[in-house]
Amino acid sequence: MRTIDPGKQSKKENYKLLIGSILPRPIAFVTSLSPEGIVNAAPFSFFNVIATDPPLIGFSVSRKPNGNRKDTARNIAWKKEFVVHVVDEDNVSMVNETSVDFPPDVSEAEKIGFHVLPGKIVQVPRLAEGKIQMECRLQQILELGGRDTPNADFIIGEIVQFHVDDSLYFEGKIDTDRLRPVGRMAGTEYGKIGETFSLPRLTYEEWRARNT
Repeated sequence: MRTIDPGKQSKKENYKLLIGSILPRPIAFVTSLSPEGIVNAAPFSFFNVIATDPPLIGFSVSRKPNGNRKDTARNIAWKKEFVVHVVDEDNVSMVNETSVDFPPDVSEAEKIGFHVLPGKIVQVPRLAEGKIQMECRLQQILELGGRDTPNADFIIGEIVQFHVDDSLYFEGKIDTDRLRPVGRMAGTEYGKIGETFSLPRLTYEEWRARNT
């Protein structure tokens, strides 16, 4: 087995190892609002659940090469609100287009053709193309990484409103087969959910009974 010291590698080399090892990664498709009223939309795959009571989610936004915050992080730090949408097979092509480096005064959502809806609790708009939308209030931003200046902003938000398409919601649960979520792989690749399987979670007593 190869042994690799990340301290002896470049940032790019470590990045390639990370995105090639930790996958598939769920994608947070985030809308935020600028002080000028521009609706920014961008995808982030360093994303996951943080806690359930209250419901917290978090995602990381890398800094620009000059150390400045990207539009999403800057907008959220100012507005203290944002909306996260789940990426699926139906919307992934449009979501991928938002990765284009649009100027800050241009709305990706508007240019690409998303249908903008008002938030119910927060003032940041949401997008109709997301079958699951989570309105969030900022809990905290952690400035992480870097040597002289941070190279990432880890954003933690509390979900204050869920919006779930009726076709997906059954007895308090999401029908994953109908959602058809998409995750990020390495490079420019995306991944669909393939074959799924279940494994029982045993109590210690059950485990002992099976192994004695």
